[in-house]
Amino acid sequence: MRVFVTGAAGFVGSRLSKALLARNDEVIGLDNFDPYYDRLHKDRHLRDLLNQRGFNFIEGDLRDPDLLVRLFQEHQPSAVAHLAAMAAVRYSMDHPLVYGQVNVQGTMNLLDAARRLPTPPQCVIASTGSVYGTSTPTPFQETAPADRPLAPYPASKRAMELMAHCYHHLWKLPTTILRFFNVYGPQGRPDMMPWQWTQSILAGKPLTLYNAGHIKRDWTYIDDIVGGFLAALDKPCAYEIINLGCGNPVENLDFVATLEDLLGRKAIIVDTPTPPSEPLITYADVSKAKRLLGYDPKVQVREGLTNFVAWMKAERII
Repeated sequence: MRVFVTGAAGFVGSRLSKALLARNDEVIGLDNFDPYYDRLHKDRHLRDLLNQRGFNFIEGDLRDPDLLVRLFQEHQPSAVAHLAAMAAVRYSMDHPLVYGQVNVQGTMNLLDAARRLPTPPQCVIASTGSVYGTSTPTPFQETAPADRPLAPYPASKRAMELMAHCYHHLWKLPTTILRFFNVYGPQGRPDMMPWQWTQSILAGKPLTLYNAGHIKRDWTYIDDIVGGFLAALDKPCAYEIINLGCGNPVENLDFVATLEDLLGRKAIIVDTPTPPSEPLITYADVSKAKRLLGYDPKVQVREGLTNFVAWMKAERII
């Protein structure tokens, strides 16, 4: 399989690329090294990829439609793994316009390049459990309207999902949407809560917990996410939306307590009111993923954080 991977230098994109190469698939990787966080982290992600046979890396931007058309015509991928995006709910509140430019228009540029190929490639697109907002009963099921997003980030992802459906409907582009839930683990991003909380605890700096830490998140380990993504690539759908979560929400207070135990330090916790961008719970119903993909998340928070802390120490980040 020849897979066009967007966001190939990112957290999930690089780990998916590594898994594809390990099974002898070919990867055409694209990333624009957006300065949202320091490039050194993406260079670290690429360290175990660049010299591998079958990995072709291109620095480029989803906002360049001509580039995408040229790359698709040149490489003729049989599948697309679309992970490139502007992420982060709270950042989107201060920079809303770029989320439309990258997540919506950039995805349209990608889909338009894909639909021009003689044989439409299987498209698997990363979305987010944040699209469910606060109006969806738990556990979140894919049949929910997801029409009340709380911030520009999930709104842009929901718009991306709908645009992908248009491309499927009009041009028969086979598409699977995967809604990720709170991905964490080794190679994680420095802006994500596990990374920031770990560093704050070790530095003796206060860390903010909304709603006295009683917010719940469906923390999903990176290897489980990658396994689900591979299964989606291997089992093409006409058009489906599928949750990829752990299915076991954990209170942030308990998550931090696990970090305290692993680090041997107590956190200085500051209780802060929950901002309007944050739901009180994320909770994936993964029964559809199990039925269609054979998805079976195995890593719970204690094991996942143990691996994460060990990786940060090995990389001398902490």
